[in-house]
Amino acid sequence: MRGVGGPKLRRRPVGKLEGKVAFITGAARGQGRSHALRLAAEGADIIAVDTPAQVDTVPYPTATREDLEETAREVKALGRQIMVFEADVRDLAALQHAADEGARAFRRIDIVLANAGILSTAQTLDMDENMWQTMIDVNLTGVWKTVKAAVPHIVNGGRGGAVVITSSMATFSPHENAAHYTAAKSGLIGFSRVLAKELARHQIRVNTVHPTTVSTDMILNDSTFRLFRPDLENPTRADFEEVALQLNALDTPLIDAVDVSNAVLYLVSDDGRFVTGNTHSIDAGGTL
Repeated sequence: MRGVGGPKLRRRPVGKLEGKVAFITGAARGQGRSHALRLAAEGADIIAVDTPAQVDTVPYPTATREDLEETAREVKALGRQIMVFEADVRDLAALQHAADEGARAFRRIDIVLANAGILSTAQTLDMDENMWQTMIDVNLTGVWKTVKAAVPHIVNGGRGGAVVITSSMATFSPHENAAHYTAAKSGLIGFSRVLAKELARHQIRVNTVHPTTVSTDMILNDSTFRLFRPDLENPTRADFEEVALQLNALDTPLIDAVDVSNAVLYLVSDDGRFVTGNTHSIDAGGTL
């Protein structure tokens, strides 16, 4: 005889970010897509922002419209909602539109991941003005514009929240041929600390993450291989990995994007509820 009440219904486990909404730049691929999927897996809905336009000073293909659509498909496959916006982080009006429309549709923003970034290489004295300025405009000023557009929605929600800014291990272990990149990423540390003080009264936490070399399109390309192996005319990934392995104490030349995403999840969830103003390294021991 079947027990009274019939079979029990199985409930979907409640994630660490259930009911939250995350605004993510650079979401079309790489770390940005990984962050979107990791947060969605924990219950967050996503506002995904990226630009399909090639950045002219970047020596590798940047993200495409198809990449952004794939991020949307994968988030939806996890059972979460996502809104996609094509916007360059150098365009404050476009970012403002994405944040306003996303917040209007989802009725909130709780998390901002200022993740969009580029990499190019040149000797400091040989670098042209456009390469320098584009790097600063995207990797530093673009973060300020992201924060300016999206964080007021967290403030207005009155529930607190979290901001995570993608910096780099280059701030602690600089490489030649990347002065503009290191300058921009180092500037984010000071920016985030000031922002953490200003937003603490609203219970909004602000931290930076500093990954070592990550297995993404931004790293796995000929330009980066040459940066790490200037001794070779046509270095391969294997040549690059020989040097990258020597930079880390742990036995890996690269980390995966999800390794950074797991750190981001800690910082934006209640697990990191009293962590703010920090530089969080995912470095495989590279700074030891």
